[in-house]
Amino acid sequence: MAKKKVRKIVEKGRIYITSTFNNTIITVTDETGNPIIIGSCGMYGFTGTRKPTPYAATITTSTTLKKAVIDYGVRFADIFVKGIGPGREAALRAVKESDIEINRIIDITPIPHNGVRPPKVRRV
Repeated sequence: MAKKKVRKIVEKGRIYITSTFNNTIITVTDETGNPIIIGSCGMYGFTGTRKPTPYAATITTSTTLKKAVIDYGVRFADIFVKGIGPGREAALRAVKESDIEINRIIDITPIPHNGVRPPKVRRV
């Protein structure tokens, strides 16, 4: 006899928005960081050049958050934004339009502090 999966109610959570030049990924987690639900532009039928668009990010974010609210009862959230892709602002706008109350918005984009060593000078 298979065990039935128990869905827990998570009122407070975190929303991670990762926006790259090729895709936008939304991850909703609980307060400790355990993922509850994820959404990617490819999961909602966007392929190729339509995947990195702001429209795809809006649809993905709103659908994923709607699912999180209905299935898990997420009401309050902190938002962590990472990356500089075209879907970044559109995803934030979609979060503001949803039923979730936003506590704070934090940018966690990694910034290189000097980076790697440059290649040696090319001699022709």
